[in-house]
Amino acid sequence: MQVVSATTAIPESLKGAVIAIGNFDGLHRGHQELLKVAKTEAARRGSRWGILTFEPHPGSFFRPAEPVFRLTPAALKERLAAALGADLFAVANFDEHLSSRSPEEFVLGYLVKWLGVSHVVTGYDFHFGKGRKGTPETLRQLGEQNGFGVTTVDQVTDDADGNAPFSSSSIRSAIRRGHVRAAAHDLGYRWIVKGEVVHGDKRGRTIGFPTANIIVDPGAEPARGIYAVEVRDADVAPGTPAWLGAAYFGDRPTFNTNRTFLETYLLDVDMDLYGRKLLVSFHDLIRGDKTFSSVGDLVEQMKNDCDDARRILAHDRANDEIAAFPLGKLQREGRL
Repeated sequence: MQVVSATTAIPESLKGAVIAIGNFDGLHRGHQELLKVAKTEAARRGSRWGILTFEPHPGSFFRPAEPVFRLTPAALKERLAAALGADLFAVANFDEHLSSRSPEEFVLGYLVKWLGVSHVVTGYDFHFGKGRKGTPETLRQLGEQNGFGVTTVDQVTDDADGNAPFSSSSIRSAIRRGHVRAAAHDLGYRWIVKGEVVHGDKRGRTIGFPTANIIVDPGAEPARGIYAVEVRDADVAPGTPAWLGAAYFGDRPTFNTNRTFLETYLLDVDMDLYGRKLLVSFHDLIRGDKTFSSVGDLVEQMKNDCDDARRILAHDRANDEIAAFPLGKLQREGRL
């Protein structure tokens, strides 16, 4: 997959591609349906297909003081797009220049001159240009004027009556409440945190639970507590089995640190992970965060947490419903 920014010329071999446009935070099952339409249209035309997305998230541009809970920060979104088979991942810088372009200027500058699209696929609620004045109908008209086609995908839902639409906001809400299993159903894969292992205060090692500490992106807001997780090295060959783990997200109230961590303890494995980039996928919340009266009580609870994590992960490996979805299947196979 070719990754390009708006300051990078598109290779001639990728001109004339079918392009899906959107923020695609989470690349959830609704987004995946839209990408499937783009892929199918590209196959019909005998062309390549790809994604045009925007960084930073528009919410960060318009409200810089409010960190956005990103389901898939840029690097992870790129990884998911590659797993789905996209030929092109184009990133437009969402800045003052882009936000002030009229719909016509956006189409001419980004879709025609930069990407040279042959066809565009968007969601039913796609708006673009200054003041969000551009609509799917605007895009269709501009496409007719500039020689490219447009497909608009209707809202994608989880039932025949259309009562359960997939949305990034509802998935964020589920994760904030600790409902990561429900979030996985809507994502079509288990929610992932990617990050580099950094040195902490090594307190976990002193009580028999050495952890891999990852700095979480600002705005990430899963419920505080203990989770059953699987862990992979982001840079190893696809297909490598995952490690099983129990992960803690929170502020360590027992130790009064007033800092937020994602700490993962690998079950039955002891290795040096410092400096590695890990993918931590969340299976289920074991319990919420709490304060213990003594370190001894905390250690006993952590032993129980690890037993619960083993039970949950063994169940999920034997009955992996998420593997029924394309990205879930790739995640199960260690290729995501």
